[in-house]
Amino acid sequence: MASVLNNIFGGKSSDAPEPVQAGGDPDFADFSQAADPSPRPISPAPASSDPFGAAPAARPYTAWYRVHERHSLSEFKAEGVILSVITVFLLLHLFGARLNRNKARQWIRAHSAALSFEFASVGFAGVPAAAADKKGDELLQALADSHVQQGDNLLKENSLFEFATYATGRTNVAFVDVKLTLLKRFNPLVVLIETAMAFFFDSGEQLQDSVEAVLYPFDGKEALTVPGLPGAAELRGNKEGKSAYDGFVWAIVHKERMKQVRDDRYDVSLTVTKDNPKLPNWLTVMTESAEITEALLTPELIKAAELTGDQFEYLIVTDQPIEKPKTLDETTPRKRIFLKYRLPSNNEYTNLVPIFKYFLRLPDRLVQGAHWRPEVLRKVKAAREATISQIKKVDEEKLAEERALERERAKKAKRDQELKALDAKAQKKYLEREREKEMKKSMKKQTMRA
Repeated sequence: MASVLNNIFGGKSSDAPEPVQAGGDPDFADFSQAADPSPRPISPAPASSDPFGAAPAARPYTAWYRVHERHSLSEFKAEGVILSVITVFLLLHLFGARLNRNKARQWIRAHSAALSFEFASVGFAGVPAAAADKKGDELLQALADSHVQQGDNLLKENSLFEFATYATGRTNVAFVDVKLTLLKRFNPLVVLIETAMAFFFDSGEQLQDSVEAVLYPFDGKEALTVPGLPGAAELRGNKEGKSAYDGFVWAIVHKERMKQVRDDRYDVSLTVTKDNPKLPNWLTVMTESAEITEALLTPELIKAAELTGDQFEYLIVTDQPIEKPKTLDETTPRKRIFLKYRLPSNNEYTNLVPIFKYFLRLPDRLVQGAHWRPEVLRKVKAAREATISQIKKVDEEKLAEERALERERAKKAKRDQELKALDAKAQKKYLEREREKEMKKSMKKQTMRA
């Protein structure tokens, strides 16, 4: 058997005869004796500090494990430049954002007293819970204390360059919106591009820090704006409608901004520009009537405008939309008062607060004195009626075009229906008659032109 296995698996054959054990199976002769393995010598383990006796792996010396030998700082010049630029832009962003926030805080600190004095509610926080159950003078005092507690929070940050505040709760005024638009100091690249655009193109707007306030008078519509309260009608009594005044457009504008204001605003385009000797030479009046100027150009307004200086841009009283109306609904009068001036670089608002206070109190003067003679009203309404007639004319032309198209569609539908009702021969004759009619019409036109 062993020889067979040797032949199959390629074992070497032996010339000596296989020993045969007595009393045993010759097929298992290979397993008749136990193996006698020779012991292998054990080499002593090297001394190690490892308490578990683990032998440390022997690692050959190589520079792969030493970064300072494989690389140097000179290989990271591009990364260093990128990180430096990012750091510079980040610092400029943080510094510019801080400057804008500081400028906005300085403005609200200078004007919060005027807003709190004129309006019961300033800011977006609403009526505080502590003042909800109070009435009369106690309520006003609680609201004033709330304004003091809010401090800089009276101004809301819409973005890093836009800040806004809101005020309501005053006689003759529904509410007033104030928006501060500042330079994008947090992004010098954008400021540089916008400055270049303003320098090379006339359409580019000059970059500047400015504030624009829009006041919405009640105009006798308190009942539509203020929610009705029990007994409110009895308290108003005969005061209903006393806040109304006649509509008109009137403005004081800085001469450097006069052309742009007239081009950008439809309402101001209805006025006539006239210099007034009472005003400084850098200001002009845009009015619809000299009588309106006499009534509104008060010594207090002249003094406040002079104090404002070159920072002043415009004060506009209007009842017309800024954009030219395209529909009759847009011609509905909406009375508003606009004030815009530039913010000083030194954050000194002593000379700007008077014009802002006058702006807040201007509705009282309009309610008292803005009631014009019939001759003035006819002149004021003339421009508005001209715009309305133009809109009506355009609407009528569009309506006529639509009717003509409708007639053409009805005529074509009738023709198609008649053709469908005819057979092929009759359709051919029908089309030939149409062709003859068209030829006759074209010949008549040529004869008339000749």
